[in-house]
Amino acid sequence: MNTSEMNAENTLLPLALLALGKTGADVERMVRKVRRTARRSGRAVSWADLENALLAGQADMSADLRRRAAVHEAGHAVVYTVTGVAAVQSASIGLHGIGMVTTTPNASLPQNETWLMNSVACLLAGRAAELTVIGEALAGGGGADESDLARATAMALAAETSLGFSGHQPLLYRSATMGTNELALDRQLAERVNRRLENAEAIARRIIDENRRAVEDVAAQLDDVGVMSGDEVRQLVGRPMDVIQPSNAPP
Repeated sequence: MNTSEMNAENTLLPLALLALGKTGADVERMVRKVRRTARRSGRAVSWADLENALLAGQADMSADLRRRAAVHEAGHAVVYTVTGVAAVQSASIGLHGIGMVTTTPNASLPQNETWLMNSVACLLAGRAAELTVIGEALAGGGGADESDLARATAMALAAETSLGFSGHQPLLYRSATMGTNELALDRQLAERVNRRLENAEAIARRIIDENRRAVEDVAAQLDDVGVMSGDEVRQLVGRPMDVIQPSNAPP
């Protein structure tokens, strides 16, 4: 990539971040609409035209909810960065529902029990940040099959039923579909899964406590501008991409 291409990429990065979650067809339709509007006004398309069009889909949030969402997503972003489980690509609030952190998995990490517990900690980190910074957590971390709590529970359940990490019958394989139903029927299994979730939340809260300033800084920037790149997150955490080392926190 030459210098002019790099400059163009950096210039367009803010718009690219605002477009996260949209398909190429979505962006193409939006640009055509912006061009038509500008043409009718007898002028060229401006940066503000594109930015306003991308911001038009932002969720309408009160100042309090926006702050809570910023803290929640900051928790995810910081714990992903510190554990090294995945590289943060972006963090945003208001653009895609309440908030979102996009990541790229770290394929170089061995998928052992430490990796699994750190991964569950990353999923619980938004709720953990709310509890640490605000003092309470909203219901947004749960309530749906794709929620943080649901995904964390599924990973903890897999550890106990299908990945061989259980201290109880580790060689016995049970499918994920059977396991979900078993949580309601097998009290001991439910207790083991819950214990894993509590341990993972403790990992998340420890990391957040140790990096409280970074969580607050990321949350403040998200509250202010709504979207951040992964590099911006890593800069505030103090962990550039080339020096990130995975956390070896025990499960």
